[in-house]
Amino acid sequence: MTETALMAANKHRLRHLAKRGSKLAATTVWLLERTDKLLSLVLIANTLINALVTALVTAIAISLFGNDETVITLATATVAFLLIVFSEISPKVIGATYPERIAMPTSVVLKPLMALAKPIIWFVNLFVAGLLKLLRIKTGGHSQEQRLSQEELRSLVLEGSHYIQQKHQSILLNLFDLEKISVEDVMTPRAQIEALNLAVPVAEIKHQLATCYHNKLPVYEGEINHIAGILHVRKAVGLLNQEEELTVEHFRALLMQPYFIPAETDVLKQLQYFQENHERLGIVVDEYGEVQGLVTLDDIIEEMIGEFTTSMPGAARAESFDWDINGECLLEGATALRDINRQLQLDFPLDGPKTLNGLILEFLQDIPEAGTSFKINDCIMEIIQVQNQAIKVVRLISHKPAEGKA
Repeated sequence: MTETALMAANKHRLRHLAKRGSKLAATTVWLLERTDKLLSLVLIANTLINALVTALVTAIAISLFGNDETVITLATATVAFLLIVFSEISPKVIGATYPERIAMPTSVVLKPLMALAKPIIWFVNLFVAGLLKLLRIKTGGHSQEQRLSQEELRSLVLEGSHYIQQKHQSILLNLFDLEKISVEDVMTPRAQIEALNLAVPVAEIKHQLATCYHNKLPVYEGEINHIAGILHVRKAVGLLNQEEELTVEHFRALLMQPYFIPAETDVLKQLQYFQENHERLGIVVDEYGEVQGLVTLDDIIEEMIGEFTTSMPGAARAESFDWDINGECLLEGATALRDINRQLQLDFPLDGPKTLNGLILEFLQDIPEAGTSFKINDCIMEIIQVQNQAIKVVRLISHKPAEGKA
């Protein structure tokens, strides 16, 4: 029972209890860190007791019923049966069922016994070590508990769903996924960036500043690949109250140095880079230096904890959508595939195009006409609207009807 309970005990829970001041848990952890000596003590004691009980019962049977082979056989069989039921199977089942409840109290007895039996344990282990060496079995380091891998940690979080709130569990699982995605997966695509063009008339610049929803805006000249800097809108609004005539140079003087990010950068690394460089916004560029999108610290945080409850109007956020009662869903072509996979429980590949428009164009190798239908990953798609060589609206039809919709 004891060795089973000790081996089955949750080591992480015991360490947690030990850190909170539990002396019983600390003693149990101490024993588990010396598994070889602990097993030697338990097995030696168990073997000696079993042998002693067998010999004692056999001697009593002989003294009562005589030195007969039948008597000896029956006595041995009876002792073996009783030992198997009451000394082996039942205690081990109980120990495995209530590991911590049994392991912690018994550890108080086992620790001093281990000290008393140290010479015997050393003597026995001397022969064991020699045998293992002869068999070329290396045991060094195996007594130490192996560290949990990321997938094992993920399994622990999933198994702890009864103890962790669903929101907290979702955040923990999202943290594990950050190493698997790049900033390209969470950025605001180039077509959705709210940016300021210094090549337009000043009146238009003033109007855009008065109606924008962001604190900082990328600023470019003529073409978005020519990023001139980042403009803090609050500072620029202060210029609008001046009586003197504004020029482009007034806005150019307020620009901050742009921060560029390679599209392949891991999200987790980028979070660290934001912290180290004291930045909150970066321009995502490809290997040719062309602008692909924009990523902010908020985008990465939302990837971990979900949408903020107070999002700005007009901000480029993932809209909520779902299958209707007919198992259909209308989507814009610019909708991110990751959002589609999450909200519609689909499995579109994410290692290529990032949007629904890109996935369709890659699949068809052509710009389809409105009314074209096809199937990708068991999901039927129908092109509803095409505009300017881009797919604007797509109808997705699920391969199975929506449930619970009315």
